[in-house]
Formats: sequence, structure tokens, C-alpha cells
Amino acid sequence: MKQIPILKNKYYLYLTEFFSGMAVMAVELGASRLLAPYFSSSQIVWTIIIGTIMIAMALGNIWGGRTADRDPNPDRLYRRILIAAVWIALIPVVGKYIILGVSALLIFTVSNNFLIIAAFAACMIIFVFPLFLLGTVTPSLAKYTVESLEDNGKIVGTLGAFNTIGSIIGTFLPTFVTIPAVGTAVTFLIFSAILLILAVVYFISAKRKYVGCGAAAVVFLLSSVLGHTSNFAFWETDLLYEGESVYNYLQVKETEENVILSTNVLFGVQSVMQKEKGLTGMYYDTVMAAPLMTDIKNKDQLEVLVLGMGSGTYARQCEAYFDNFSVEGVEIDEKITDLSRKYFDLPEDVKVTTYDGRAYLQAVDKKYDVIMVDAYQDITIPFQMSSREFFSLVDSHLKEDGVMVVNMNMYTEEEGNINDYLTDTISDVFDVVYTADVSGTTNRELFASQNPEIIQRLEQNVKTLEDQELKAMMYEVEEKLVKCEKGDYILTDDKAPVELLGIQVIDGLIEREVEVYKEIYEEEGIQGILEAF
Repeated sequence: MKQIPILKNKYYLYLTEFFSGMAVMAVELGASRLLAPYFSSSQIVWTIIIGTIMIAMALGNIWGGRTADRDPNPDRLYRRILIAAVWIALIPVVGKYIILGVSALLIFTVSNNFLIIAAFAACMIIFVFPLFLLGTVTPSLAKYTVESLEDNGKIVGTLGAFNTIGSIIGTFLPTFVTIPAVGTAVTFLIFSAILLILAVVYFISAKRKYVGCGAAAVVFLLSSVLGHTSNFAFWETDLLYEGESVYNYLQVKETEENVILSTNVLFGVQSVMQKEKGLTGMYYDTVMAAPLMTDIKNKDQLEVLVLGMGSGTYARQCEAYFDNFSVEGVEIDEKITDLSRKYFDLPEDVKVTTYDGRAYLQAVDKKYDVIMVDAYQDITIPFQMSSREFFSLVDSHLKEDGVMVVNMNMYTEEEGNINDYLTDTISDVFDVVYTADVSGTTNRELFASQNPEIIQRLEQNVKTLEDQELKAMMYEVEEKLVKCEKGDYILTDDKAPVELLGIQVIDGLIEREVEVYKEIYEEEGIQGILEAF
């Protein structure tokens, strides 16, 4: 090692530790964004990512220490870093295909916990190997830098400090700079390039004619060209927009009838805009009953707040069908608000505040006639907006005859499901609670108030509607309304296992959706599946 000039004063070894720590955290955050469009960004997915990475790092630490003892040659370490750099560069090219391949394979073989198993398998295949290699860095560097027992504590401590500082920067940089600015794919490439340069500089300094450097450079260049040329949803064509924000993967798609916003490749629609005036055919139509449950006819202006504004579908529907409306929204993702102005014709007079829904309620004193809670996306249900404390906060911001409406999007008949918990929790806060299922969907809408006359108000106001399409829809909602009683399934700030409850429902939904394809597969094999599509 003394013959290699770049390692003589140990600073390059410290830089290796620094950039390796940075790359590990960047890859971890990139992993969450790569998986989120397919499996959500729930705490469950984060747990899988963190757990998988910890496994890889632990194994790397063990193996790296043993190999360093057997053969303390820095060439071996920088060769591993080079391989890790190449692997990370390939993730944007092949990662999405691996995820879908794993999902397609498991969906026919796994009956329970599909999302958990599929996410774990994808993580193991995509991320374990490069992070295992990076896990060998610290014990190897300790071997190369410690020359005597007199300063070994200082040396190891310095290595740890450089790794930690690199990890801190590798945490903040992707989240606040690279992913929002250039996307997940380029983020992987940036940190791959850092590792690649680190290794190449070493081999040049060591005057090693290592052909792997040239091969790695070629692979990196190809990945740079191919890594961001296809979409997350690569089977989609003519998307109006596909990109990423600090919080979400975002996709805007146009059909003949509407414009659709999706925040997940595999699961559903987040918001929709009808090109012509009319009902959406989605849950937005059902929740139009909420304003009619208030004394809307005797109010000069109905104050409505939407928590989880999305692209503003509900606000547009309210303004289209009612005259005396003032709608404002809260949306945590500013990029969604920008898209809503550009692609979804959200009126400029509709105020949208970029904030967390619960934090917003804690910050304002205003009371509303209607508060719509529409912040639940598949299993990504924010626990802080599902607890008794949260719904009590909503209640405190409603006027005397105010109505809260909640979109619950994971309907199931199974006892003790997520909707049972939400319903019982809300019933513990509000005196009057009704639900209505949305035909042809998995959505269930919940209406809650302290006013015992909301159903009578609805019946009276529906009779006065001039729009016959909306009137017919409201009569349909009236027939579907089911009164809810208090139950024992209560969610609190201290205990709200919403993601585990949600994933149970998702498993059932997935199983029902693919049952027909399982039958085709059993009878006709993979060819039958291809023909079915």
C-alpha cells in the first residue's frame, strides 16, 4: 500500500469512507422512490427497504473484514467499489423491469401479503448486492489505515465520522435536490458516477492497467443514455406528464373523456377532470351530497375545505353545480397543485395551501360548513389523519351544522378492516355518521356531523336541485346511506396500525382482480395470459 501515492497520507481512504456512506444513503432513498410507484411509499415499504439494506451492510461488514485480514490489498476494495458503481448505474435501466417481473411471478404464486413479499423480493434482487459490496468498505479501510495500536481508536473514529457525515449529506441531497430536480434515475447515476470516479482515480494512481475501468465506463455511459429514456409506466404511451416531486411519483394521462392524475403506477386514479361538464362516475359524485346535508339554501356562501386537494376535482364539481360556494384546499405536494393549474383547469380563485392537512387545522381558527378528508391513497394512509384526535380537530373546525365527508378507498366485507376502524373512530367523535358505497368501485364515502338533521336536510335540498343528472345521483345516494353505530375499533395517535390494516385489504383486492388470470394461466399457460391482454 505504501507504493501507492494516493494512499500515503490516508486522506483518500477517508474520502472513500465519506463517499461510500453518501452513496449508501442515496441508494436507500432512491430505492424508496423506485419502489413507490409500484408498491406505495408506506411505512411498510420503508421498513422493507431499511431492513434489506441493513442485512446487506451487515453481511458486507463481516465479509469485508475477513477478506481484509486474509489479503489486505486495496485493489480488491476499489474493485468492489467499481462493481457497486456499475450495478447502481444499471438500476435505472433494469430496475423497473425487475419489479414488474417479480410482481408478475409472485402474483400467481402468493396468496397472502403479496405487496410485502413482492417488495422484499425486489429489494433483495436489486439492492442487496451493491450495498453488500459497499458494506465491505469500512472494515477494509480500518485494516489499511490502522498501523499501530497507539492510534487505532483515533483512526477508526475518524473513519466513522467521515462515513456519518457522508451519510448525512447522502440523506439530504437526494431528497431536497437531485430527486426533485432531475429524478430518481439520474440520482442513481450521479452517485454511481461518484463511486466510479473514486475507483478509477485509485487505479490510475496505482498505475494498474485494469480493464474493468474501461468496461465500467462503457456500462455507465450506456446506462446514462438508456436509464431515463423509458417511463416508470413504460407500457403507457402519450403521457401528458410524468415526473417526480419531493413526495410523489406523478403521472398525467389524457383520454377522450377526461384527464387523469395518478400517483402510483399500479394502483388506481388519484384525481380526474371531465372534459365536459357532468358527473365523473367516481366517488366525487357521491360526496356532492355533503353540501346538501347543510342549510345550503339559507347561506350566502358555503365555506368548504378539502384536505388532500389533489388536482381539484371536488372543487371544480362544487363550482360547476352550486353558485354560493367558496372552496379552499390543502395539498402537501406543491407539484400536484402546479399540475392542477396546468392540466386540470383548477380555477385561480381556488386557494390551495401547501401544507399537511392536520398541521393546517392546528394553525387556523376558521370554521367551515363542509370539510372533505381525501388524503388516503391505497395503503398510504397517514396515521395522523386517521385518529380520534384528528377527527376531533376536524370537528372543532366545523360550523354548528357542518358536515365532514371522508373518502375511504378500500372497501371489504372482512370484519375488523381499515374502514371499520375509521368508521368506529369517527363515530366516537361525531353523533351522526352515515356511509354510502360507490357503485363499481372499492370506495366508501362517510358523512359525519353533530347535527341530527343532516338526512332531512339532504332530502329537502335534493328536491330543489335543477340539474336532473345531479338530482338523480343524489336520490341514489339517499338510498345507499347506512347509519353507523359506535364500535370498538378505535384509532388513536398512540395506536393507529393503518398500514397493516390497509395491506390486508389490498391483498384481497389483488387476489380478486387476478383470479380470472390465474384460471387462464392454469388452463392455457403464459400464452393464454398474453392473449388475454
